[in-house]
Amino acid sequence: MEKLRFQVVGEAFKKKPLDVVMPTERPYEYFASKVFNREKMYKYLPKGVYDQMIDVMDNGARLDRKVADAVAMGMMQWAKEQGVTHYTHWFQPLTEGTAEKHDSFVEHDGKGGMIEEFSGKLLVQQEPDASSFPSGGIRATFEARGYSAWDPTSPVFIIDDTLCIPTVFISYTGEALDYKAPLLRALKAVNVAATEVCQYFDPEVKKVTSNLGWEQEYFLVDEGLYAARPDLLLTGRTLMGHDSAKNQQMDDHYFGSIPERVAAFMRDLEIQALELGIPCKTRHNEVAPNQFELAPIFEETNLAVDHNMLLMSLMKRVARKHGFRALLHEKPFAGINGSGKHNNWSLSTDTGVLLHAPGKTPEQNLRFAVFIVETLMGVYKHNGLLKASIMSATNAHRLGANEAPPAIISSFLGKQLTELLDHIEMADKDDIFHMDGKQGMKMDIPEIPELFIDNTDRNRTSPFAFTGNRFEFRAVGSEANCASAMIALNSAVAEALADFKKRVDARIAVTEKQFEGTGHTAKYHAIIDILREDIKTCKPIRFDGNGYSDEWVEEATRRGLDVEKSCPVIFERYLDKESIQMFESLGVMTKKELEARNEVKWETYTKKIQIEARVLGDLSMNHIIPVATRYQTELLHNVEHMTAAFTKEKAQLLSARNVKIIEEIAERISSIERMVEELVEARKAANKIESEHEKAIAYHDTVEPKLDDIRYQIDKLELTVDDSLWPLPKYRELLFIR
Repeated sequence: MEKLRFQVVGEAFKKKPLDVVMPTERPYEYFASKVFNREKMYKYLPKGVYDQMIDVMDNGARLDRKVADAVAMGMMQWAKEQGVTHYTHWFQPLTEGTAEKHDSFVEHDGKGGMIEEFSGKLLVQQEPDASSFPSGGIRATFEARGYSAWDPTSPVFIIDDTLCIPTVFISYTGEALDYKAPLLRALKAVNVAATEVCQYFDPEVKKVTSNLGWEQEYFLVDEGLYAARPDLLLTGRTLMGHDSAKNQQMDDHYFGSIPERVAAFMRDLEIQALELGIPCKTRHNEVAPNQFELAPIFEETNLAVDHNMLLMSLMKRVARKHGFRALLHEKPFAGINGSGKHNNWSLSTDTGVLLHAPGKTPEQNLRFAVFIVETLMGVYKHNGLLKASIMSATNAHRLGANEAPPAIISSFLGKQLTELLDHIEMADKDDIFHMDGKQGMKMDIPEIPELFIDNTDRNRTSPFAFTGNRFEFRAVGSEANCASAMIALNSAVAEALADFKKRVDARIAVTEKQFEGTGHTAKYHAIIDILREDIKTCKPIRFDGNGYSDEWVEEATRRGLDVEKSCPVIFERYLDKESIQMFESLGVMTKKELEARNEVKWETYTKKIQIEARVLGDLSMNHIIPVATRYQTELLHNVEHMTAAFTKEKAQLLSARNVKIIEEIAERISSIERMVEELVEARKAANKIESEHEKAIAYHDTVEPKLDDIRYQIDKLELTVDDSLWPLPKYRELLFIR
């Protein structure tokens, strides 16, 4: 066992970076070379078809089937030139991953041979087996039919020899079984509501777009070490493992020099991502050892979600090519930072970013204030739902630990914006808008140029922080589909904006005659009045302090914010009356769809904890206890030999330490055996519960806590048992790439 373990570790440490074939072109020259984007459309489609496709993509026009046939023909011509032989509808079921079924272009020619064919019908629609994906009871096992339908707003791309077509996935009876369908509906809702509010200030605004910039954090682990850890392999995280003597406490990994092997992986990943149109911008070492980050330029939200799902898949493939495994679990290692996926969210029109200040005119500043406050209104009213949108069995390990925000949704605005809202609330209506831009900071070093300081600081403990021209939703987990958070956020903001407009219009109608001939407009005063009401209403969501403090939990409770920490209970927020009413009124999801999704969430939670419990039980009984017993036996032989070689008194003196270790091992083995038995019984009891909701709660309350108890005993044994006997790579080996 000793030889095998160190052979695995040694081989992993010997890995050298692979040579990455660097393109001879600059990135902008090969960017999106594997994407059927507007440039390719213009080249391969007839002019009229191209114009109709642009209308579909930009204005939401309905796609005609005849146009689809022409698009399919041009698309296949381009794909064949790239060596493509198959196509697939690429969709995002409720598994948190992506799915695809590949079909070749070939069809019978009726003469005993074959031809290559790709029609608009095949482009627009496919029929996957809906019964084999999570549906939350919408589809019974014997009801198999479901449909994937092309989303023309997200460009088609090529992976290897396959043309990948982004699609929605719906059931035979029309309910959404994926993330993309409700996301598109939420984006439509926020576009409509935000455009109507924008037209108070600029009647020329025709469209509002939701933008997203995600920051993907991840860990890399040597593949040989990964293969020697069944817990990593089966659950995505280490279920045991004592802290390394050195981990992140020296703060020397964050933004440090990127290891050579990792840099080669990053280059390879970026090249392939850029070819797929993913606008990679930033790469760096993260806080924890072996932790890194990749971030792109902002994109429209639907496209950004697709690109993130594609990147996570690509990241895993490229990592294996370089002798790594990419870990996207939010907390693969205890005691060090977990991984998040900060979602930087904003709204923009064809005239600029709505959340950008200061503006050039008082009207622009008023518009800025309205959109800030109504965003806060949505977050305040649905803070529990927003937490449910980012909660999972895996992300629950991360929230509130180290750098991650706590499991309480609040918003950090910074001093300047806070003072502005306070000023609007209290000041005279004719003199309420003044916002300073970035201020200069001169350093007392001649060679250093003047620095421009942002008008807001950053708060690492805030789940939803304003960071200059966007809100950063920091609570999203690293392996999550961003669509979940974006559906909830855009829907909440859409509802708040629609309600704002309804109340402003009502106020205008009441007060219009009052301001006639005074030089003041009823519209301006109505907007200010409603804005002030909302500033007061949403104040409880604003918090600029330390989100980790116990005092904040008490204060948040007093403010009426959701402070629940139980993952299965948090999911209940989707079925609150306010949540159902919001989603249904906006046309995003029906009550039936929400109930089905919650069934999936509860079932997924249960299965993840169930798998972890089974893996930990197996490792405890079949790996750890036998090794600990073997070491204990060696110590017993040592004590026997001491007794035979020395006098009784001297033997007792010389063997005292070994005897103490033997007793400790016996006690810990006994505790582990007892706890594993209790774990099994708790699982059996929970499995008898028919309700997925109650079963998930039982797993959270009675099964999950036992995992930490067992881990504690195993981690203590790791410090005790002979290192050469320990069957699993330790943190000191897993966390430092060589």
